[in-house]
Amino acid sequence: MVRQPLTAEQIAAGQRLGAALRSARGGRSLVEVALAAGISPETLRKIETGRLPAPAFGIVVCLSQALDVPLNDLADVWLAAGTTIRQAS
Repeated sequence: MVRQPLTAEQIAAGQRLGAALRSARGGRSLVEVALAAGISPETLRKIETGRLPAPAFGIVVCLSQALDVPLNDLADVWLAAGTTIRQAS
């Protein structure tokens, strides 16, 4: 099975998601959040910088829990430009 290239819209959605996750991380270190989510810091870095614009659903779920951000909020960010989420406390 050949994976289709991502569309420009999917890439933009991934960049929005990465920016929202970075914002939600607040003052917590990238390493701390990655370990809490059960992923490598490099994977989180790639997501936050948009180099991994379509992370697996399970990774997004784990990040949602690690950052205490409702999954629906992350879905809204993915679907609509201009949506922001609160910073982690």
